[in-house]
Amino acid sequence: MSVVAKSNKPVNVTERFLARVEVLKSRFPEGKHKSALLTILHELQNDNDDWLSIEAMDKVAELLNIKPIEVYEVVSFYSMYNQQPVAKYMFEFCHTGCCMTRGVEDLMEYTCKKLGVKQGEITPDGLFSVKGVECLGACGYAPMLQLGDYYHEFLTPEKMDALIEDCRAGKVDMISKV
Repeated sequence: MSVVAKSNKPVNVTERFLARVEVLKSRFPEGKHKSALLTILHELQNDNDDWLSIEAMDKVAELLNIKPIEVYEVVSFYSMYNQQPVAKYMFEFCHTGCCMTRGVEDLMEYTCKKLGVKQGEITPDGLFSVKGVECLGACGYAPMLQLGDYYHEFLTPEKMDALIEDCRAGKVDMISKV
């Protein structure tokens, strides 16, 4: 498990979030509030620059009356939770099965080199980071990545160049309208 060090950044816990936690907890019987953990983590991550610090995870454990390790285990298991700051555009490359056989490792290396970062790092302008994630369930479209709510499929270096330029130009919508 790779949990980051303390961040020295205060956790953004709003009244709206605390009220939402109570609503989520109320959906489960007493003693089973841990069942709301995934949703609570998503919402807290959204309120905290899209990542969860140790302090944020500890706050969730406190709110659910569970041990911090129970939160750390979940956060470190699922790639949808970020344990360190991320860029505005986080390229989440699927790096399993079909994508591996279709060259995703080379594509990730190409993208990192083009951006001047290693996996997990953020470009100096704060725009880009690269992350390898588990299967995104689009095996027939490999290699692929997720960017925000969208998949980008059948990727090539040329398609990555165009995607990076579109991001820099502000042409990439990160949130679906569904």
